[in-house]
Amino acid sequence: MAPPDQIERIPQGTLHLLVLRILAAGPMHGHGISRRLAALSDDWLQLEEGSLYPCLYRMERRGWIRSEPGVSENNRRARFYSLTDSGHKQLRAEQEGWRNFSSAVESVLKGA
Repeated sequence: MAPPDQIERIPQGTLHLLVLRILAAGPMHGHGISRRLAALSDDWLQLEEGSLYPCLYRMERRGWIRSEPGVSENNRRARFYSLTDSGHKQLRAEQEGWRNFSSAVESVLKGA
């Protein structure tokens, strides 16, 4: 499947869910999160720094993730983000909310 011509716009609440899910696999720096999201979505979902980093900062303020300085795979300084216990709980809640929402939308699409 070919990616869209433009970067997909990801609604803010959905971005939280996607980033939390990616971080559930283990600590990762911002650029790695962005690359992983693109890879998992066959390049349909791509993040601009202007969307990703404010999202990461919001989630850190809410206590869902924590960050630590580290060195990336190309030997550059980077902040590595990981889920907190609160983040794991939030991920479960967001996944359940997404499942309910997508089920409701699917019901409407089938019935229209």
